[in-house]
Amino acid sequence: MVAQQLISDAIPPLKTSDSVQKVLDRMTEFRVNHLPIVNDLQLLGLVSDEDLIEVPDYESPVGGIKLSATNACVSKEQHVYDVIRTFAEKRLTLLPVVDENKNYLGVISINSMVEYIANLTSVKEPGGIIVIEINNRDNSLAHISQIVESNNAQILSSYITSFPESTRLEVTLKLNRTDTSAIVASFLRYDYTVVATYNDIKADGGSSDRYDQLMNYLSF
Repeated sequence: MVAQQLISDAIPPLKTSDSVQKVLDRMTEFRVNHLPIVNDLQLLGLVSDEDLIEVPDYESPVGGIKLSATNACVSKEQHVYDVIRTFAEKRLTLLPVVDENKNYLGVISINSMVEYIANLTSVKEPGGIIVIEINNRDNSLAHISQIVESNNAQILSSYITSFPESTRLEVTLKLNRTDTSAIVASFLRYDYTVVATYNDIKADGGSSDRYDQLMNYLSF
């Protein structure tokens, strides 16, 4: 998915002639801390609520305010990962999208981004989560997937967490099964370190995490 596919039309842009009061009212209405300023399709930048703190006259035009985020935007063809990175690096509540001529196309709201990430990681789907620890030299997603599938389960989503100055990696797996005990046992047989497991409480009728039970069983 690319940035253009995430654009929302719900939040209109500002003009330089709009008053500071209008900016504050619109931020309150849409529950955001940033808004784009656009003149003749050209994106001038984002106005932040922090830019307005010391403005003495709320009837003054927003065009006269120095903007702290003048280069905060993504092109319409940028990948969603670039969008997520820009949101995180610049700490934004919305992100403008522009075309190849820097013409304003719309914004991506943080709420839309969170919803997309939820779908991307399958958090809405019932299933268990397993976190395993591996060495970065042993990073074989094919082998990990093979272990899961050999237990008649599937990986709905996965991501890797690295650690500074370490060869250690954590792989988080979201599975389509809530009972992960057999899969955990398989990982242990292949000498994987299982860091943690989590079960979907609603889907498995409120059963507790079975990892401790499995470890107690294996210790006998």
